[in-house]
Amino acid sequence: MFEITGARHIDRREHLLIPRVPVPKQPPEQRVFNFHEVYLGYNEETVKIEAARCIQCPEPQACLTACPVHNDIPLAMWHTARGDFEEGYKAFRKNSTMSEVCGRVCPQERLCQGSCVVGAYEPPVYIGKVEYFLADWMRKHDKMPALLEKEQQAPTGRTVAIVGSGPAGLHAAEMLALKGHHVDVYERHPKPGGLLMYGIPDFKLEKDKVKGIVERCERAGVRFICNTAVNTPGNPYVEDLLYEYDAVLIAIGAEIPATMGTEGEDTPGVWKSLDFLIALNLPEEMYPPGLERPDIEGKTVMVVGGGDTSSDCVRSAVRAGAGRVILSYRRSEAEMPGREEDRGFAKEEGVEYEFLTQPVRFIPGPDGRLAQVELRRMKLGEPDKSGRRRPIPIPDSEFVTDVDIAVLALGFWPDDKFAKATPGMETKRWGEIKVDPETGMTSRIGLWAAGDAVNGADLVVTAMAGARKAADSIHQYLLALSKEYEELGVEPPKPPEKPSGLELGCAQTFIVTTPARKPVKLDRIF
Repeated sequence: MFEITGARHIDRREHLLIPRVPVPKQPPEQRVFNFHEVYLGYNEETVKIEAARCIQCPEPQACLTACPVHNDIPLAMWHTARGDFEEGYKAFRKNSTMSEVCGRVCPQERLCQGSCVVGAYEPPVYIGKVEYFLADWMRKHDKMPALLEKEQQAPTGRTVAIVGSGPAGLHAAEMLALKGHHVDVYERHPKPGGLLMYGIPDFKLEKDKVKGIVERCERAGVRFICNTAVNTPGNPYVEDLLYEYDAVLIAIGAEIPATMGTEGEDTPGVWKSLDFLIALNLPEEMYPPGLERPDIEGKTVMVVGGGDTSSDCVRSAVRAGAGRVILSYRRSEAEMPGREEDRGFAKEEGVEYEFLTQPVRFIPGPDGRLAQVELRRMKLGEPDKSGRRRPIPIPDSEFVTDVDIAVLALGFWPDDKFAKATPGMETKRWGEIKVDPETGMTSRIGLWAAGDAVNGADLVVTAMAGARKAADSIHQYLLALSKEYEELGVEPPKPPEKPSGLELGCAQTFIVTTPARKPVKLDRIF
């Protein structure tokens, strides 16, 4: 399962007296005009103080157990408090190759940080902020090349194809490449990164962090094959990959947007959340075909939904220059599944919240584009299967609001068409791929799956946990395969050359920037 490092002998009472070190961040009146990360991060002195707040609990260590990848957090804090940042990073890296991501986007308040024993007496240790400091420090001081060289194992001659370059795909790719296997990653977008590149705004995760992970994978030998939508006409199918490679991992995520089935939902000006985020957070050369940037300057934008994606959308709209930004959610704030911290930031940035409301009609204007949204007020009834109180419509409570752009942030589903194009691969009711929970193997020999394609839309760290199990299982499978070739005295096939008709090298140095907008009068936002 995972190792317990044991307690380190310290004066716990003394460490409990260390006050939490605040993390500096951009003030609201500044950050609404740029897409840079809100948090500015710790420096070498402040991070040591914050890490020293860890009281090195005796076993079992709650934070370690609460982390989906079971990072040895006490060991990382121990090294960091002593200024040994490389060893602190290695403690995280033992189970996670994406500290620069998880430290920024994981809901630590529900996971490791929420289980921190210090939190029973004082504010819990800022585990995520320490974690991403260590990853950034390694990159800043150019420590990763030497570390990768130590981790890199000799070539095995075995080959793996990974479909999708989001969190699950990148995590598995780096793990398998470092074990000496030849890894090709197929990505349908123009650049690698999946959700990390195309779904998370810069103010939460700047793109240079994703670029660094991609370059690290390339250094380990991973090849990225972009603009290639597997299981679609004109591109390879999973059946082709199973023929060409020793093993295949499906890590396509869950990017099919949920819909409301509401009148006028297809009206021009009503956006799907992922398209909206791509259009506002990425340059046009990275857009999917047919996507155009919305004209937001001075407009009224309404986002519908209560998860993290809805917060990303409203905060992106503010930064793109919207005159008014509203979030409509059919339950109360207490039932919202998204991070409380993000909502707090959004409120500071001028976002208005309409709780207990639900759109019932999107109304076009004379030009055919969205002009108004009709909403109905709701009340809360008994809890439903999710444990949250069920929203119940209030009769005759409808009202109309002028809205120029509406964004539906209602969640995502896996692509069941992808699964249907793979014969013999079993799926669940909503299109999630069925796998062995311990190995990630599907119902097809040589075929694994991990991440949101298996779980449905979930956390980055949950996707990584599944990818780790799958990568470990694939590694054992490939070792057994090599042994079979050796026993049979058969020369194993060589790794595939450049796949015919496909462009390689799409991950080579690229820079992604989101241009800042010109400042406007702050009373238009606040």
